[in-house]
Amino acid sequence: MPSKSFLFNREPLWLENRSGTRHTLPENVQSWVYEPGSLTQRLRDYYGDAIGVKILLQQWNTPFLTERRLLKLHDSKYSLIREVLLHADDKPLILARTIIPAKTIKVAKNNLAHLGSRPLGEVIFSYPKLERIEMDVALINPSTWTPPALAEGYIDQPIWGRRTVYAISHRQMLVSEFFLSGVLEIF
Repeated sequence: MPSKSFLFNREPLWLENRSGTRHTLPENVQSWVYEPGSLTQRLRDYYGDAIGVKILLQQWNTPFLTERRLLKLHDSKYSLIREVLLHADDKPLILARTIIPAKTIKVAKNNLAHLGSRPLGEVIFSYPKLERIEMDVALINPSTWTPPALAEGYIDQPIWGRRTVYAISHRQMLVSEFFLSGVLEIF
């Protein structure tokens, strides 16, 4: 069976986003973790058309245990797992992992299964009924990442991330985004 992740050699430890969590994060990290709009659009506002997407993994597989629990998926259900690197002029900015159950793909009229090199944010933020259900945060140590992910993201220190449950027409998906040092320079 193929690996569940290009990015991780084990599942990250996520913390529920509670009242007061925001103030425990560095200010430049808060700015990205609590961004209410599309991260892709924010990057485009800064870099213009230089934003690119490198697909690291895209396959049908069973998500990690906490991802299945969060999305209330049966243990044997496959979802589309997509991991990408968003970059500008080859400068790594954000690593992302998305879990899209089949029912969500169906309600989105298969747009989410055929993203190619388009950023997910461009697509999901175009849905008028997109809902943000909940969010968790994590500080992920280098030992959690795979060696190829460390190389792709130039990771040499702990990286902050957020994972968000979104719903399109009440069908959920999970988007995890990890903020590399290159993006934290943009405030």
